[in-house]
Amino acid sequence: MHELRRYPLLTREAEHELAVRLFESGDADAGRRLVTANLRLVVKIAHEYRQAHRNLLDLVQEGNLGLLQAVKKYDPFRGVKLSSYAAWWIRAYMLRFILANARLVKLGTTQAQRKLFFNLGKERERLERLGFEPERKLLAERLDVSEQEVTEMELRLGAGEASLDAPIGHDDDGAGRTRMELIGGGDRPDTRVEEVEFRALVRRKLEEFATTLAGRDLEIFSERWLTEDPPTLQALGDRFGVSRERARQLERRMLDRLKGFLEQALGSAVDIGPASED
Repeated sequence: MHELRRYPLLTREAEHELAVRLFESGDADAGRRLVTANLRLVVKIAHEYRQAHRNLLDLVQEGNLGLLQAVKKYDPFRGVKLSSYAAWWIRAYMLRFILANARLVKLGTTQAQRKLFFNLGKERERLERLGFEPERKLLAERLDVSEQEVTEMELRLGAGEASLDAPIGHDDDGAGRTRMELIGGGDRPDTRVEEVEFRALVRRKLEEFATTLAGRDLEIFSERWLTEDPPTLQALGDRFGVSRERARQLERRMLDRLKGFLEQALGSAVDIGPASED
């Protein structure tokens, strides 16, 4: 970290300017500055996985590869901070390295299995220090997994290594397949972070739009578009003392305003479809 302090951090404006240069013209110097300015983020995330892999420099190296990939694929016009976007890639590369090089967990990589792999031993030791018997039921409750998953992980932790290159069967054409070929990559970090960040952005824009409404328009928008269990148009019509068709017209008028508001803020990225007609 002391060595990395010689690389200055970037303001949001400077970061955006460099990212635009890289995105539009492939400016290598801009890409280098974006990478070096985020090297501290890699070290910070690497420390989070020290319990899973003791060699910090290995984790930093893998995280740097993830950072390079993030900078390469970053789109500055999506409104997502580079650090938020890069963190997904950095963690993805570190976790892939840990799971590929750990003595165990060569076959399963579900979220519950990863949680157990990294935390089962630590949780057992913590319970013992507190004077509890680390039974499977208690471990399952503390780690929010099923007892069956705890049992399977305990068996796996007590088993020998399973080579990723070992053949496990044959395809229809007779070619052997290995475990490595069956390990899926999961959701791409860039797709995941874009979805999360974009949903948050849309939510903020919807809340901003709500401040421009009043009266019945605000009630219709809040109850029909900002809740998971919206009332029917008939229920709204009864409340307002109008027909169901009139309630539909009021909603349509409000949605036309919303569509124009979102197009101005987000372009064509959001499509406003009709709400439930019930």
